[in-house]
Amino acid sequence: MVKKEEYLRKPEWLKIKLNTNDHYIGLKKMMREKNLHTVCEEARCPNIHECWAERRTATFMILGDTCTRGCRFCAVKTGLPTELDWQEPERVADSVQLMNLKHVVVTAVARDDLKDGGAAVFAETIRAIRRKNPSTTIEVLPSDMGGKEENIKVLMEANPDILNHNIETTRRLTPRVRSRAQYDRSLEVLRRARELQPNTPTKSSLMVGLGETKEEIYEVMDDLRANDVDILTIGQYLQPTKRHLRVEKYYSPEEFEELRQVALAKGFSHCQAGPLVRSSYHADEQVNAAAKHKQMLHEKEVKEA
Repeated sequence: MVKKEEYLRKPEWLKIKLNTNDHYIGLKKMMREKNLHTVCEEARCPNIHECWAERRTATFMILGDTCTRGCRFCAVKTGLPTELDWQEPERVADSVQLMNLKHVVVTAVARDDLKDGGAAVFAETIRAIRRKNPSTTIEVLPSDMGGKEENIKVLMEANPDILNHNIETTRRLTPRVRSRAQYDRSLEVLRRARELQPNTPTKSSLMVGLGETKEEIYEVMDDLRANDVDILTIGQYLQPTKRHLRVEKYYSPEEFEELRQVALAKGFSHCQAGPLVRSSYHADEQVNAAAKHKQMLHEKEVKEA
């Protein structure tokens, strides 16, 4: 464990390649002109240069830039949010069209000040994107929206192509890491989403390096699979500022590969694991892999019938 006054030195494999080409600059300019927020910027994602400059993808963050929760791992601003912007869904849809995206990820700050947790705006964003971009697949990454079934129902009735809700950390560490969140409530969100839309793949993400044990990581995998989660991403926790939780351990690329193999053996259709992997990293590849896996299982069932 890391002593209170110590900081671990980042290993060589965590070096980030910076790329500020015309795609990066153009995308940043468009986000400001459309008055849109991205989790890429707000959460200080280490992959922003790769995604913006090379892959030309972004994860839109709706419902403003101020979160009602103060999770000790997250760099997103915390405070009292502004009122809802009902024009935001159309602006997101216009931006998806301008970027000609094949796959889009839409996330949001937690809005515990709203009775529906922002579900209605999420649903309208899905519908707006689909109206203007009928061939684009849509992944949503909401908060737990208070764990209320009616909120999950509103979101799922808009028919996202994939539902992503992050478990973030282990059961033991959840109270310390995630403000107001509950481990079992996150599992319930994933379970209810799947029950409401059985054909919609579900996905979750786990950070490592916060002091968890390998056995606890395996427990998270088992809990997610018990709730029929298809896709798992595993990445290294990186401390965004000095006021956030410190890194207890840096996992090596070899350790991430071992975790990936364990996840696949436990039945996940796809697992992306690596030091810089984040929930929406290469999300287009993940949804395609899940679709292929699903088709393969269907064909197997037909053969065996």
